[in-house]
Amino acid sequence: MDQQKILGEIVGPEHVSDEPGVIEAFSKDHSFARACEPCCVVRPEDGEQVKAIVKWANEARSPLIPVSSGPPHFRGDTVPVLGGVAVDLSRMNAIRMIDRPERVAMIEPGVRFGELHTALEKEGLRLPAPLSPRSTKSVLASCLEREPHIIPKYHLDHSEPLLCLEVVFGTGDVLRTGDAAGPGSIEEQWEAGRRQKQHMGVMTDEFRYIQGAQGSMGIVTWATVRCEVLPTLREPFLAGSDDLEPLLDLASKLVRLRLGDELFILNDHQLALLLGNARDSVEALRRALPRWLLFFCVAGYEFLPEERVDYQKRDAARVAERVGIPLERAVSGVSASEVLQRATHPSGEPYWKLNHGGGCQDIPFIASYHDLQGLVATMTDAVITSGGYPLSDLGVHIQPVCQGHGYHCELSLSYDPGNPADTATVKDLYVTASEALMRRGAFFSRPYDLLTSRVLNRDAATRDALKTLKAIHDPHNIMNPGRLVQ
Repeated sequence: MDQQKILGEIVGPEHVSDEPGVIEAFSKDHSFARACEPCCVVRPEDGEQVKAIVKWANEARSPLIPVSSGPPHFRGDTVPVLGGVAVDLSRMNAIRMIDRPERVAMIEPGVRFGELHTALEKEGLRLPAPLSPRSTKSVLASCLEREPHIIPKYHLDHSEPLLCLEVVFGTGDVLRTGDAAGPGSIEEQWEAGRRQKQHMGVMTDEFRYIQGAQGSMGIVTWATVRCEVLPTLREPFLAGSDDLEPLLDLASKLVRLRLGDELFILNDHQLALLLGNARDSVEALRRALPRWLLFFCVAGYEFLPEERVDYQKRDAARVAERVGIPLERAVSGVSASEVLQRATHPSGEPYWKLNHGGGCQDIPFIASYHDLQGLVATMTDAVITSGGYPLSDLGVHIQPVCQGHGYHCELSLSYDPGNPADTATVKDLYVTASEALMRRGAFFSRPYDLLTSRVLNRDAATRDALKTLKAIHDPHNIMNPGRLVQ
């Protein structure tokens, strides 16, 4: 029987498509992953349909490529390697539960940041989120990719804010992790007052090898995420410097003392991208800014918000005075309030990282405090050595994670994807700079497209462990084959 007819019987014929325009949209993205067309796109409505699709794929030995975010895509993890069927999870877009007292929400993979932000705000909650995420980005996908959020004191683990989840493995087996495992159904657990907040399982934290797997282990059908109370009072600040070292020192001290909520460091180009909306305005703003800027925000909640803000402001001012970098309401004409607005809300269109040239290639890694400045210098040297990429177009975002026990660094290369010379220069720089950073000690916990094999081949133990897990949970290699585990 024709595969589209079989899939149509599972999800409805109107939710299976092999139209050229649809196929092309799922065959490539903004990354350097090789374009490859799926044979069709299927859009399930619920977990039962997902299980039926996985069962069919095992029988047909057809690859499945899970896709939950809307366009544009950037990392190559949703581009097929061996063809197959793209499983578009956008119809699974229910926010199943929001519990304000427990500060938890249950979401399906098709729920985007724009939708969840609005729904949580109505309940007086917020999700600790990455820096101005795409409004079309799946919240669940962001959590599975371990994208760090911008509130270091609430970042207790690299898995934050993910709690529990349900996954359909490549075998067709269904696993609910942590507190959600049972006893009873999810509805029965709710009736008993449980909210699926504890992520640890009986024997192991299974979600840890589902995170970062790029859809190569199974398809997650829902997850719970930890939320925080929405502040009633906020006071944001900026600190600027042409030297990175004092801002790193200031960030380290503020995070260690658990002061403030949002805190991150951007270089001039990255902040100009965040605030600008056209190439000319980005350039003009960048030239007016100091080389590095730290953003810091103190917040008060329902009880005694003014007192909470006041003591944090005093303590933060003393810390900044010792470092020798003042915290100010504005720097070079840029208001801290404007940065707060942009940073804590989903991006408008176009996505802010595309405001300079229309393309962007990120290099994300994790480093220790002591290695960070040297790694930024390594990237700077790689750009200068390349000879063909302007250093002024390099964006840098430094994000304290795990309450300051580590630092996520995201280096962004802006370019014009319509210019073949620009594209070739950035592609080469992306690989050579990443390899230089690896040699310098950068930890690539999220290797994508061209970097996957380069990262995994440096660690045979991890590579072999992933292959073992893949063989257990996806013995017929139907889940996004070739993308993570070669």
